[in-house]
Amino acid sequence: MFTQINNNMLSKKLHLALLVVLLSISSISLVGCQGDFRPEARGSHSEILVIMDSTMIGNSETYTALQHTFGAPIMTMPRPEPRFDLVFRDLRTNVDMDLMQGFKNVIIAAPIDDDTNVATYLRSMLAENVRESVRQGNSFYFPQENVWARDQLVMILTSDSDESLSQKIRTNERRVMQEIRDLELDRWHRYVYRRAEQVDLSRDILERHGWTFRIQHDYRVGVDTTDFLTLRRFLHDNDRWIWVNWIDNVDNIDELDYEWINARRDSLNRTFIQGGSEGKFVTTDFERPMEQRFFTRNDKDIFEIRGLWRMENDLMGGPFINYTMFDEENNRLYMMEYAQFSPRWDQRRFLYQFEAMARTFISDPASIVASNE
Repeated sequence: MFTQINNNMLSKKLHLALLVVLLSISSISLVGCQGDFRPEARGSHSEILVIMDSTMIGNSETYTALQHTFGAPIMTMPRPEPRFDLVFRDLRTNVDMDLMQGFKNVIIAAPIDDDTNVATYLRSMLAENVRESVRQGNSFYFPQENVWARDQLVMILTSDSDESLSQKIRTNERRVMQEIRDLELDRWHRYVYRRAEQVDLSRDILERHGWTFRIQHDYRVGVDTTDFLTLRRFLHDNDRWIWVNWIDNVDNIDELDYEWINARRDSLNRTFIQGGSEGKFVTTDFERPMEQRFFTRNDKDIFEIRGLWRMENDLMGGPFINYTMFDEENNRLYMMEYAQFSPRWDQRRFLYQFEAMARTFISDPASIVASNE
């Protein structure tokens, strides 16, 4: 059972919070002059420490909103996993304070004028004009990187009431999720290439096909034609593969849609990604959930599809991510797809690893000409 602290204790907590904020600001100056001597943040990938008053944990609209956004299940997996693993904790002791300040991903959530330790600490981190903006309903989300440790993201979520904060989190789901997703992908990028990468293979693909990406150390080339290439990392209980298909002389993608993309995906999978005997091949499981979105990255229009594949005439299946990318400058259309079969292992981390690799994809058909001169 949580003990109620008195006003004197609250005042001490507030002074401590203000001191910590001031020390954090001072450390920024030291970082600029002498290098960053703060410890590296702790915590697992895709784990968030949520600092929230004990009376709200499991018993508030804000708690439910956080579970439905950051903790929502990823349905495009055979065994759905949450987007992030949420760990809820009150702020009562120095141990809680130390844990919060050393964690990689932190959410501090409370109504702005609540009389709790969490709300008191939260207010101390915001300037008066910012607090007033929250009370007027103009602001609610304040992300800050490397507040107490390196490689850290602290997200302050606050509003004038529990109900209002819950509504803002739900309404702005994509916005509040994007910051932490981008940072997570940066971390996975470092993780994927921490041992080694196949620089020579990447260069060889670029010189022969006019595109490449940074390839993790343990993928091997399989099929390699004039317009289709596969890379595979095979383990008997964790089989992963990536394929890329490209089409030249594409003037525009005005007629491109998800129906065409899925039809072409299935045609390529049927031809190149086959099982161990005749009649077995990878195809899309349209009976399971799928997610689609369109975005632009590095001046390329990208169609993203996430879903589940199944093996025709067999009981195998798993997740896939497909990116269909248009390089308007070079009139090239690319498809890049990742898929996995790992019945024993959780798969969320491997999907993140592919996303991190896919972000390094480049298109440069002119390099083919240069390599042949």
